[in-house]
Amino acid sequence: MLRFKNREDAGKRLADELTEYANRNDVIILALPRGGVPVAYEVAKKLEVPMDIFLVRKLGVPGQEELAMGAIASGGVEVLNEDIVQSLGISRSTIDKVAEKEHRELERREKSYRGDRPKPGIKDKHVILIDDGLATGASMRSAVRAVRSWNPAEVIVAVPTSAPDTCKLFEYEADSIVCLSTPEPFYGVGAWYEDFSQTTDKEVSDLLEKAENLIKG
Repeated sequence: MLRFKNREDAGKRLADELTEYANRNDVIILALPRGGVPVAYEVAKKLEVPMDIFLVRKLGVPGQEELAMGAIASGGVEVLNEDIVQSLGISRSTIDKVAEKEHRELERREKSYRGDRPKPGIKDKHVILIDDGLATGASMRSAVRAVRSWNPAEVIVAVPTSAPDTCKLFEYEADSIVCLSTPEPFYGVGAWYEDFSQTTDKEVSDLLEKAENLIKG
């Protein structure tokens, strides 16, 4: 099964599958922070297209925070994993409490990463959404639905690795899906990276600045 040295290696390999979008002024890459940013930077660098971030926060089940009961995205979009919500009997008030906390964190990161830079224009653009991998896909589903509300020409989801069923799901959620590797059993995104150390806020900010300078240059 395909394993990646790190997120940079994954981004370089992913870029090879997206060459049809290279050097186009109607394309923008949106990375899901934090882990998606180093992947997306390598793709943006190779394709020579603009890159920005699109913020999504997972809604973790209280007491089992790694288990996603849904996600929220910029623009007030919420996507719930109804199977998880119903099977665990999670109330609307519990969802709202978690969502309120994650919304505050989403706003904090938006300000921290972007600073005074305006949000990118998405209307009529071919938008490539990138993360370092898909497990349940809740965060990416939320991102796709939020991006669609701004009337892009096309939404492409591109990831180095994904659970097979989740990758198949995005054949219906997105206009196009690229999953380099869909191992079975999946185990989790981190299982397919030799180095899956956490991306820091500073690394995100630095890579966004470098991406901006690439286009200016």
